[in-house]
Amino acid sequence: MKIAVLPGDGIGSEIVAEALKVMAVLDLPFETEHAPVGGTAYELHGNPLPDATLRLAQQADAVLFGAVGDWKFDTLERSLRPEQAILGLRKHMGLFANFRPAICYEELTDASSLKPELVAGLDILIIRELTGDIYFGQPRGRRVSPDGAFKGAEEAFDTMRYSRPEIERIAHVAFQAARKRNKRLTSVDKANVLETFQFWKDVVTEVHAQYPDVALDHMYVDNAAMQLVKAPKRFDVIVTGNMFGDILSDEAAMLTGSIGMLPSASLNAKGQGLYEPSHGSAPDIAGKGIANPLATILSVAMMLKFTLNQPEAAARIEAAVKQVLASGLRTADIWSAGSTRASTREMGDAVVAALAKLSGLKTTIAKTTL
Repeated sequence: MKIAVLPGDGIGSEIVAEALKVMAVLDLPFETEHAPVGGTAYELHGNPLPDATLRLAQQADAVLFGAVGDWKFDTLERSLRPEQAILGLRKHMGLFANFRPAICYEELTDASSLKPELVAGLDILIIRELTGDIYFGQPRGRRVSPDGAFKGAEEAFDTMRYSRPEIERIAHVAFQAARKRNKRLTSVDKANVLETFQFWKDVVTEVHAQYPDVALDHMYVDNAAMQLVKAPKRFDVIVTGNMFGDILSDEAAMLTGSIGMLPSASLNAKGQGLYEPSHGSAPDIAGKGIANPLATILSVAMMLKFTLNQPEAAARIEAAVKQVLASGLRTADIWSAGSTRASTREMGDAVVAALAKLSGLKTTIAKTTL
């Protein structure tokens, strides 16, 4: 099982280190290779996604990704900024389907920004299309200086675009996912204003004819944003475009207590995947040892489930995380009165210990450096 490990920037190396410790306990035949990406790669090679890093990712069975970005790179030309690395990986690896589960663990109900009765038992799956939409539309009307600023420009705009095959393939993924859950799918669009999303709505409706056992409803994105706060448990599986999915999944993250709890998987047609926490690089807390590694650890569980065909190992990781939360251990982002504050390393160590116990192994903490 060849895993490309791309820690990236900010807290990326800290959270990935804890995930690697967890992987070591599983005693599976992992072969890992590290490479720089994002701002770290730009400082080393003048490119946020060096050719060698891209080749490694393409040749691996899966990619374990940390996070990219730092404010100090904001003045760079856009094509050289750290965020271009993740966009490039999605494009060149054909990663079109992003799975972002939003689960409110019973132990974290009080950490949610909503009343406990609204989020208790929450389990939503947001499926975001990754390769189309405005993020990959043709930018026009720009005059950009070498430092990334607009000079003398009167306007700037980006085109929103989707093709039928792009919508059809993400719709099939979403209907199939809904079929394995509660057979309810909500397609989120803005068909009342945008032609692109009227097209989206029409194509999703056409694909629905092949899944008569799944209930489909359509919802405008502004209403979906409101309903996620008002009555989030009305949703089961949500499918939407690139930009709306980016925004709604971050909103859903706060229902669970912290974005530090949300893993994600980005898959291509071959089942090859990139696995990363839904949060960013958080350069303001990098090196302080307070970042929450659980989203990255849970991303490893998704990797085992979706790409590496190791569902039993994935279930053990998820059970270990629940045990640690039940013990009252909390990183700063999910800490509350009465719980025990833990550092990034301590949280990782606790998951390792719980996982080792579940696996019937002696508790050993693997030392991992990046």
